[in-house]
Amino acid sequence: MEMGTVIGNVWATRKEDDLTGLKFLVVEPHGISAEKTFVAVDRIGAGVGDQVLVTRGSSASNMSGDIKLPIDALIIGIIDSVDVEEKEVK
Repeated sequence: MEMGTVIGNVWATRKEDDLTGLKFLVVEPHGISAEKTFVAVDRIGAGVGDQVLVTRGSSASNMSGDIKLPIDALIIGIIDSVDVEEKEVK
């Protein structure tokens, strides 16, 4: 899992049948080792500006049970807050 911020929408009126009804959002990942922006499927109602939790890889493509979808990123949570304890780094 990784955290990111939704920075845009992707509109695709023609797509694979199994992807009908799914919303695509552009996510900018957080963190020092963050990669470039990527497209994630959203089924939980995230929108531009939301901080989200994303799962990637085979976990994302198996979201519908028996059908393996041609996706590699899925938004699985909208973050309300993040609380990290400060600790000394040696």
